[in-house]
Amino acid sequence: MTSRRRFLRTASALLLATAASPVFPAKTWAASPAALEIRTPMAPPEWALLERELLSANAEACEAFYARYFDARGFLLAVERWGANDGPDDAIENVNDWPTLHALGASDRLLELSKQAYEGNVRQYTLAKTVDVPFARGGMYYKEFPVMTDWQHLSEGLSVFNLLGLSDPGDPRYRDRVRRFSGFYMNEDPGAPNYDPQHKIIRSMITGSRGPMLRKATALDWAGDPFEVGDFFMEHGERTYEETLRHYDEYTDVIGDGPLNLQVTSLVLNAYMLDHELKYRAWLLGYVDAWVERARANGGVLPSNIGLDGKIGGATDGKWWGGVYGWGFSPKVPQTGKREDRNRVPRAIVGFMNAYLLTGDDKYLDVWRKQADVINAQKKTAGGKVSTPRMYGENGWYGYAPGDYRVNGLEIWYLSMQASDRARAAEHPWLTYLDGQDPGFPVKALRADLERVRARAQAQRDDRSTPDTRLADAALDINPASVQALIHLMQGGIHIARPPWSPTSPAQGGALLYARLRYFDPERRRAGVPEDVAALVESLSDDGAVVTLVNANQVEARTVTVQGGGYGEHQVLSVATDGGAPAAVGASAFTVRLAAGAGARLTLKMKRHVNPPTLAFPWDRTL
Repeated sequence: MTSRRRFLRTASALLLATAASPVFPAKTWAASPAALEIRTPMAPPEWALLERELLSANAEACEAFYARYFDARGFLLAVERWGANDGPDDAIENVNDWPTLHALGASDRLLELSKQAYEGNVRQYTLAKTVDVPFARGGMYYKEFPVMTDWQHLSEGLSVFNLLGLSDPGDPRYRDRVRRFSGFYMNEDPGAPNYDPQHKIIRSMITGSRGPMLRKATALDWAGDPFEVGDFFMEHGERTYEETLRHYDEYTDVIGDGPLNLQVTSLVLNAYMLDHELKYRAWLLGYVDAWVERARANGGVLPSNIGLDGKIGGATDGKWWGGVYGWGFSPKVPQTGKREDRNRVPRAIVGFMNAYLLTGDDKYLDVWRKQADVINAQKKTAGGKVSTPRMYGENGWYGYAPGDYRVNGLEIWYLSMQASDRARAAEHPWLTYLDGQDPGFPVKALRADLERVRARAQAQRDDRSTPDTRLADAALDINPASVQALIHLMQGGIHIARPPWSPTSPAQGGALLYARLRYFDPERRRAGVPEDVAALVESLSDDGAVVTLVNANQVEARTVTVQGGGYGEHQVLSVATDGGAPAAVGASAFTVRLAAGAGARLTLKMKRHVNPPTLAFPWDRTL
């Protein structure tokens, strides 16, 4: 078959749209009328060459990292322990961002290794057992899921799994697991009654495949079995097991619901995006809506404990700020005797972002605006400098930090695209670039990430640790995967992961992809840009985006599918090439044929958050 005929057949297949949801009108999936041909010569800009090099360098460095720290089964070569410091979640986090790299266009080997590491993690920690910690004596995983832990660590342990659907949504094991894992929180498994549908609460801060913990937690539950600290790297600086145990002395109030549990919504949204089963949509929105109401009833601030009776502060003596990781959670550091503020409520933003991704309803963002307003109303000014609180306790607001309270402001603006939300967000170099004030940002950001890959690859070569001297979190900081610049520049997206993508965006685990654009290779039938293709999102607005596509191959043409949103949630209304007249699209995705050495700037008009998000590839959607 000639390349021209192959292209026409491919383009025709791509014009099919995805199935209509029972919730959204079928017309939102109308097909693009034609593929776009780009023949204008464009010498590859520096940013394009750097993008391609960064994708390649990431893949090579990650493969070398895997060869050093994993075996052929996908088992992490480290000492296996249960615990919040260095448990199973840390083990799989060693390959964080690898699925994202593949979904951007990096080598297929990265997807293979990501899956191998995940399968190994499930097997390794199903076999691993505790001696003293009571609920993990039969295995740290049960039914392929952690037996019982909090959603800070559950979500971190799902950071890889939750993104595997970007590249292989048809994988039967993935599809089975995402439904089964969601079922642990929808009372579909009688052995895991984690959810109370009457009060719309997850019944404990500590839950899992063996159900909720409905007693006071102990330091042992959190710290894991005794061990000799010796020369192990300890993230929190403990010098002995006794200090590790004492770190968790005040981690007792886990009964009842807390905002961190909202991170389960990433799992449930993935289940919905498989086949649009309404039960997942209904559960997710019902649970998040309950938290919207709780914030309203609590004067605009999300409470950090909901009792088993459904009442605010019901399990913490009426204190709305109570509970582990709550507004008033400032436990003592055993090494210093000083208290450290550990409020994790801001991480709950992921649940509201997922509800917004599903609906486009501004009420889910308004919760966070109102909360910020309440906190900013407590500001103090001393010596001409403003500070605002981060904590609340018996004596009111405390934990003041310099400046206005802007935590999560960037995420809110990114979703809403409202000028008023932009004013609330902290400054960020990427936003300065989008404002047209730093045209050199793409090259600087890509070079910085290339340097990060180099430095981490060197750190791996310099590492003298051995499997018996490493805990699961020992190599986390030298995982070479560097995706932030690629997500910003290629997709017009934000990277919500560990570590945080900005000083005012708390570290997250298990978050989904929040992106304006996503790309697919229709000829190789895979996610990500085709070989030699680079993309640069130059501006974003509520109703559009500007992106430059270039084919750096000077001999062969390339075909790329451009999708609106990470999950097809945005509708592309029209596309104009190099300032020309717009051509109607009317679909969630369209195809572009880039001639050899060709490129162009595309101006897209869009209607955001009008399609039911889906994991299906564009050519797998049918009318």
